[in-house]
Amino acid sequence: MAIEANQIVSLEYEVKDGDTVVDSNVGGAPLVFMFGKGQIIPGLENGIANMAIGEKGDVLVKPADAYGEYNAEATQEVPADQFAGIDLELGMTLYGQAEDGGTTQVTVKEMGAETVTIDFNHPLAGKTLLFTVTVNNVREATAEEAMTGVPAENKPAEGESCGTGCGCH
Repeated sequence: MAIEANQIVSLEYEVKDGDTVVDSNVGGAPLVFMFGKGQIIPGLENGIANMAIGEKGDVLVKPADAYGEYNAEATQEVPADQFAGIDLELGMTLYGQAEDGGTTQVTVKEMGAETVTIDFNHPLAGKTLLFTVTVNNVREATAEEAMTGVPAENKPAEGESCGTGCGCH
């Protein structure tokens, strides 16, 4: 039976770029999300749509259905003095404030004496990814989950915080 929009799905996954494992939750907490709400990359969501609880499979996701094509123009040269006190390394991931006030992730692409080139592309942009997934559970959303789009499993416990800047209370 196909997974339907607004159902809560629990997944175990490993994702590879070629032979390199780039992310995995195997042996850890499952990925829990509301199906059909764009909470995971479209290629993975489409790839699991006809899977059943307990089913394991491979889902190949092209860049357009994952993190997009690599955009060579999505870089910026920044004065090196803006990174004072940070021990920069090539390939290092940094987080900053985006123009819309949210958080943005950048990668250090080049370092010179006067400037640092940062890359705004997602680290997996332009990559074809292979997800090996197991559908742990599929269930109907509660009324609150359907209204908020947030599975109960993803809410912090009473008195806990999910961190800073995420917008939860």
